[in-house]
Formats: sequence, C-alpha cells, structure tokens
Amino acid sequence: MTTANEDPKFEQLLRRMEPHSKLRRIWPLAGGVSAQVTALEIEQPDGQTRKLAVRQHGPADLAHNPHLAAVEFKLLQLLQAHHLPVPAPYYLDSSGQIFPTSVIIVEYIEGTPEDAPVHLPDLTRQLATQLARIHTLSAAAVDLSFLPQQENRVAQILRDRPAALDATFDEGRIRAILDSLWPLPARNQAVLLHGDFWPGNILWQTGRLAAIIDWEDAAVGDPLADLANSRLEFLWAYGRAAMRQFTRQYQALAPLDVSHLPYWDLYAALRPITKIATWGLDSPTEKRMRAGLKWFISQALNILSKGD
Repeated sequence: MTTANEDPKFEQLLRRMEPHSKLRRIWPLAGGVSAQVTALEIEQPDGQTRKLAVRQHGPADLAHNPHLAAVEFKLLQLLQAHHLPVPAPYYLDSSGQIFPTSVIIVEYIEGTPEDAPVHLPDLTRQLATQLARIHTLSAAAVDLSFLPQQENRVAQILRDRPAALDATFDEGRIRAILDSLWPLPARNQAVLLHGDFWPGNILWQTGRLAAIIDWEDAAVGDPLADLANSRLEFLWAYGRAAMRQFTRQYQALAPLDVSHLPYWDLYAALRPITKIATWGLDSPTEKRMRAGLKWFISQALNILSKGD
C-alpha cells in the first residue's frame, strides 16, 4: 500500500474525473494478468470516502486492439444499463497525457474469487444464471458492433499453426477437425460473449455473486463458445461433476442447439495447449490441469466419434 503522493499520476487522473475530491491512498490489486489494476481510496467534498479501481490494459491486449479501454468502458455502460453485476464505469482517459495508454476508472467492488465453495451446486447455479443473462444480449437486439467477432478470432488461431504440434493432447487431430469445418454453420443466434468466464473473473461476497469482472476478451458469437470455455475452467477448478452440473443448469436456462458443443470444447482446449507450460504453475497443479485437459479433449472426441 502506498500514500497518494508516492505516485502523482493517479492524483492527476483523479483531478480530471473529480477535481474536488482528494486521493487518500492507492494499492495494487492482485490477480490481474492481462491488465494492471490499482485501487484508489478517495475523499469526496462532503467528507465521505469511497474506493475506485483504475484499469490499465497490458501490451498483449493493446497489440490486438489499441482502443481496448474505450471498448471496455462502452461495454460496461451497456452492461450496467441491462442490470448485470459488473463494476460501474466512471471515467475514461484516452489523452495519453498522464499514462502512455488509455485507462478507465471503474467501481471498486468488495469481494474475492471463490476457491473452495461450501455449497458447490449453489455456486454453479449462480454462475449458470449469470452466463445465461449475458447471453440474452443478442446482436440482433443490442448494438454490439464495437466488439470483435468470435468467428474471426477462431479463424486466426487456426491460421496461427505452431511449427510443432503437441501429440500429448492430440493437437494435430483437433486442428484437422476444426480446419475441415470452420466456420461452423450458425445454429444459435450471435450474442454477447464474456470471452473468459471463469472463477477467477467472478467476485463473491458471503456466498453471493457480487460482480463479473475483466471484460477485455468480450466478443460477439455463438454462446457455446463461452459455455465451452467455462466448462473447461470449471473442470479445472471444481471437477467433472461440477462441470456437468454447471452445463445442465445453463442449458435449462438457455435452451440452445448444442450439437456443436464438442467442437467448441475442442477449440476451448486448443487455446491452453501451448500456454499451460508458461503459466508458472507448481508441478502438482500443472500435472492435475494437464490430466484434466486430456480428459476434456477425449470426452469431446468421443462424442464426435459416436456421431460419425
């Protein structure tokens, strides 16, 4: 934790947003990977204090979209208008005069990720409910034109074929299957996708879901893309039974054509194949996650083989 005068940039930023408020303290928020997040405690003219969070996107994300801060700010405004549990967006600074890249100031929400839930069925129910709510925002009904298309993201990953494929995870077979079918015929309407809906991006307060955070991977596409990614993440976090339960709960709330789910499972599995070794995991955790990923791939391939 640092005092305000140890980093005058945040003082300057606050003056732009609320000229008459005072910055009392700042501290980094742990857990961010793609963005640097800093908490601010401010004192308002009436003497009341409140907390804010400053989000600065990292170079990898900005390389894909240098206007990401503006996109996320606009998306949070949209989500707030539809009463989804997200941090309220307060201020966008794209001047480049304080920080070298654009930053946004959002609501600071008290809460922590839930690593060891006491009642897992209730946790998966809440997560399924919120993912289904996100997917009610369809491209046909809401202007999502400022977001990227998921279909294009998948095509890019399939084009970026590594020189050596990982036979441990049947990467060659996965790519061959997806290459032969992409783009998949549309069987569900295109909707808003969170893009990275996993337990680490959910804040909880005393067993209740408080906020869904980190929207920098948001896109427009088949809701099964989000569902598949979440299935893998919940498998890693909570096990096979929880993954299946979450899937059933989501499907009960969002009746979809799920015939393409195994293909989206394979795509979800393709993404971490080349990255899992770079995540800095301890040996037992990496071994467990590798085993889970292999099982996740095999279950998708088994379903597809039965349909041949």
